[in-house]
Amino acid sequence: MKILLTGATGYIAQRLLPVLAGSGHQVVCCVRDKRRFSTSRYRQGTISVIETDFLDPVSLENIPPDIDAAYYLIHSMSSGKGDFGELEEQSAVNFRERINRTNAKQVIYLSGIVNEEKLSKHLSSRKNVENILSTGTYSLTTLRAGIIIGAGSASFEIIRDLVEKLPLMIAPRWLLTATQPVAVRNVIEALSGVLLNESAYKGSFDIGGPDILNYRQMLLDFAEVRGLKRRIRVVPVMTPRLSSYWLYFITSTSYRLAQNLVDSMKVEVICNENNLFSSLGIKPISYKDAIREAFEKIEMNNVMSSWKDALTSDILSGGIARHAEVPVHGCFTDKRATKLTDPEGALERIWAIGGKTGWYYGNWLWGLRGFVDKIFGGVGLRRGRKNETEISPGDALDFWRVLIADKEEKRLLLYAEMKLPGEAWLEFRIDEDNILHQKATFRPLGLSGRLYWYSVLPFHAFVFGGMIRNIAKTKNDTQRKKA
Repeated sequence: MKILLTGATGYIAQRLLPVLAGSGHQVVCCVRDKRRFSTSRYRQGTISVIETDFLDPVSLENIPPDIDAAYYLIHSMSSGKGDFGELEEQSAVNFRERINRTNAKQVIYLSGIVNEEKLSKHLSSRKNVENILSTGTYSLTTLRAGIIIGAGSASFEIIRDLVEKLPLMIAPRWLLTATQPVAVRNVIEALSGVLLNESAYKGSFDIGGPDILNYRQMLLDFAEVRGLKRRIRVVPVMTPRLSSYWLYFITSTSYRLAQNLVDSMKVEVICNENNLFSSLGIKPISYKDAIREAFEKIEMNNVMSSWKDALTSDILSGGIARHAEVPVHGCFTDKRATKLTDPEGALERIWAIGGKTGWYYGNWLWGLRGFVDKIFGGVGLRRGRKNETEISPGDALDFWRVLIADKEEKRLLLYAEMKLPGEAWLEFRIDEDNILHQKATFRPLGLSGRLYWYSVLPFHAFVFGGMIRNIAKTKNDTQRKKA
């Protein structure tokens, strides 16, 4: 069967794709930028990629008419462009109109549980999208999930940040709201199980795990699984704005996403009973077991997808391609080069940069820069990276976005998503003579950009100088230093 997969670079779609391809389906992946999507891990001929922007109906003509079913896995909650509800409505209408002109028998939509009259803006938008999609000429199957727990999921990573960083939490009252978390493995099993399953046509199903917990209990259970002792004090005086800042500064979420999450977390999310899991032979995974599964993936360095990799930056909304050519004119640069005696070791160190590894020199200064970025509404340094040794175009890397990661060409190009009065690139390249080239480029925006460059110039000498020296070190140098 030919299956259309929208949101193919998103957290859920990246996990669903290998399941669909492994089942023998031909999968057509919709992405906004082909340069940030690799099909190398899949058998040739099972995956094809098309560029689409669901806010642009013309681009949707790239969708082939001979598809049998489609997954709608698009959301705009963390977008900084306009009202996300309006964006989601427009995307849904454009999608429905195009799919109506294909052979698709079924559309499968992953939504949120809606079992209260007064919904958050996020859940109201999800329900509105469901209503729009239900008027198509195909059969709509809607799966409604609450908190999804898995390595790299937004909920898991936010809970992890809170538990691992705060021995004592003074928390808002919404921590007492009840919810029904579901393991990401169960979500993928349900999404794949309803595909072209006629018993699921024109049906809506809530999917959740076996545990009904409030957010406070979820935090405490997470701490128990990790062998940590945590205390939580709930106070009634924390406003939604303060709650949003609380999440924003402690976790790796953006402020806009924190606002929407706080709004949603005040709404009780519990599944209405149905027999979907039993009919598909799915065994619900408990909350604690879902946490254990997630850490097994993390410890094996096998995190398939991360919510942080979704291309939500307004800066990069036009795609990676237009930033991959580093400008030359009107820019400030810091260029350094050194001869390598261990080029393979240096390449591995480049590919491991950021996250837990750090930046090889002056990590406290990088941390300070990340803190300042958070204060001014940026992404900060807490995003880390999803894999400690592998990296791909489009990945989030602390407050950078990976534009080019080509190990054969021995080149890594990063683009800054931090708050800046201009644009910044950081490039590492090893040439055929085994010379490591390290180049920081800054294109200033007006006088403030120029003042910014000169204000940080004194730090460049030892930060960038120390970074290239440590990347170029041989294993013997490192061993002697440890000794």
